[in-house]
Amino acid sequence: MTAPRPRGFTLIEILVTLAILGILASIAVPLVQINAQRAKEVELRAALREIRGGIDAYKQAVDDGRVPKAADESGYPKKLEDLSKGVEDQKSPSKQKIYFLRRIPRDPMAPSGGSDSDSWGQRSYKSPPDDPKSGDDVYDVYSRSAAKGLNGVPYREW
Repeated sequence: MTAPRPRGFTLIEILVTLAILGILASIAVPLVQINAQRAKEVELRAALREIRGGIDAYKQAVDDGRVPKAADESGYPKKLEDLSKGVEDQKSPSKQKIYFLRRIPRDPMAPSGGSDSDSWGQRSYKSPPDDPKSGDDVYDVYSRSAAKGLNGVPYREW
C-alpha cells in the first residue's frame, strides 16, 4: 500500500489564485467608478432639463398674461424658488397658484449642504452666455462643478 496523499492546496496554487483575483479586482474598480459617474451625469442632465423646462413654462405663463410682469422686467422668475412655490394665476377668478416644479432638484455634482436652489449656478437674462452671472432674474442654471464629464466637456457648460 502506498501512503495517502495529503489533501489541500499548495502554496503556488493559492498564490496564482490570489494573483488572478487581484487582476480582476483592478479591472472592476475603474468600471464601478465610471458607472457611478455616469449615473450622476444622467441625474445632472435630468435635473437641468427639469429646471430649464420650468423656467420656460414660467416665461410662457408671463407671455400669456397669467403671471404679472413690470415693464422693466424680462419675464423670467426672480428666484429659482418661484418655480416650486408657485405664483398667482392672473387669469383665474379664484387666483389659484400655478406651480412650475414640484421641487427644485439638487445639483448632483455639488457638495452636500446648503439648499437645493443654492447648489446651482444661476445666469440672469442680461448675462452673457460665456460668462454667466446672477442678477435680477433666473434665465438659466448650470452646475458649479469644475470637473469634466466623461465626454470631456466641463459640467458647468452642460
